[in-house]
Amino acid sequence: MKKLTCLLIFVATTAFSQSPWTKKKNETYLQLSFTTISGYTELFAKDDPVPTNRKMNDNTLQLYAEYGITDKTTLMASLPLKLVSSGDLVNPAINLTTESSLTSLGNIQLGVKHNFYNKKWLISGQLMIEANTGDFEEASGLRTGYDAWTVTPLILAGRGFDSWYIQAFTGVDIRSNEYSSAFKLGGELGYKALDWLWVAGFLDGVASFQNGDVQTPLTNALTSLYVNNQSYAGFGLKLIGEFDDNFGGNIGIGGAFDGRRVAVAPAITFGVYYKL
Repeated sequence: MKKLTCLLIFVATTAFSQSPWTKKKNETYLQLSFTTISGYTELFAKDDPVPTNRKMNDNTLQLYAEYGITDKTTLMASLPLKLVSSGDLVNPAINLTTESSLTSLGNIQLGVKHNFYNKKWLISGQLMIEANTGDFEEASGLRTGYDAWTVTPLILAGRGFDSWYIQAFTGVDIRSNEYSSAFKLGGELGYKALDWLWVAGFLDGVASFQNGDVQTPLTNALTSLYVNNQSYAGFGLKLIGEFDDNFGGNIGIGGAFDGRRVAVAPAITFGVYYKL
């Protein structure tokens, strides 16, 4: 039986970047989050996990913003700063990468979301463009983003009730530079446990179409940072605290039932947000 384990999922922005709700005109939302996956030494593979060459650390400091240009249309942006590193050899007899650290931009994202239907249920469309702004160090295999431009169209649906909400999304990642495209699907259920606290669980999956033939350097394959044909079927839990009408924070953790070329390790996200 494959291990039930955790996988790097950016849970801090999931409730917003994949939500059908738009901001009101001139309303702004800002969030600063930190996601950490520390000390992983295994990658999901077809049968059993395979080892990395070195112990890996993958951290992301991310600024996310939304702005309502009308009551039905919202602009979005995401600016990730990646802090990745490789440490001790997993197997001292196999030395194929160098020990190193790399701090650089990840893939910057810009997008727009528009609400098409709002009668109890909301249905919205979203288009995100992800720029090829990452960096790569061949000797260590460290990479901070996909070496490609990505276009992601999504259909979003959801409904809110007095003390809970439900939402779902589906769409595709379409990448350049001979990277494979991927199918995306997910859903989330949230409950207001206290006046100031929301508890939410989600399912999230990415399935590569395996239709790209980009050549991945061996060192990059051994770190599995932003390589081709990554897939996973995951789950997660989020706690969202509302300090007042403007300030709040969140904590999230993601898990995976299965995957391909993604880390076998726990990941936690901490975030704070401001609305105005």
